Amino acid sequence: MNAILLLFLLGVLLLAGEVFVPGAILGIIGGLCMAAGCVISFLRLGAGGGVLATTVALLLLGLTLYVELVWLPKTRFGKKLIVHSTVDSTSQPPLAEKENVMGRTAEALTPLVPSGFVLVEGKRYEAFSQSGHVAKGATLRVVGLDNFRLIVTQL
Repeated sequence: MNAILLLFLLGVLLLAGEVFVPGAILGIIGGLCMAAGCVISFLRLGAGGGVLATTVALLLLGLTLYVELVWLPKTRFGKKLIVHSTVDSTSQPPLAEKENVMGRTAEALTPLVPSGFVLVEGKRYEAFSQSGHVAKGATLRVVGLDNFRLIVTQL
């Protein structure tokens, strides 16, 4: 009986510790401790005791999850654990619009072998050269667009 109670208590503590430690390791170990407690209760206490212990384990699990996910975020301490900042930028530059770049001249900002970066009217774009290798600083013309880059050719 002591082993069952110890495993349930350890499982609940590890599940509660999941809030403070990144990753799912503590939660997995806590769940395994509670499952081991249920198995031991079936072996030592029979079917009736096992069902009772499993019910208690599920109630403890539900209570722990309620405290962690519903009650704790509303407390002053829980609000300190939550990140409230947002990122207002994008990870990629905006895609070129066909009508703004087609037929325009471009300058190679990097060597295009055959891909690199070009400057079109002050904006930097990724480009693919149909002419093969193009040196940095070469003058190019935009002849097309594919999904994410300009297609250029040497003048």
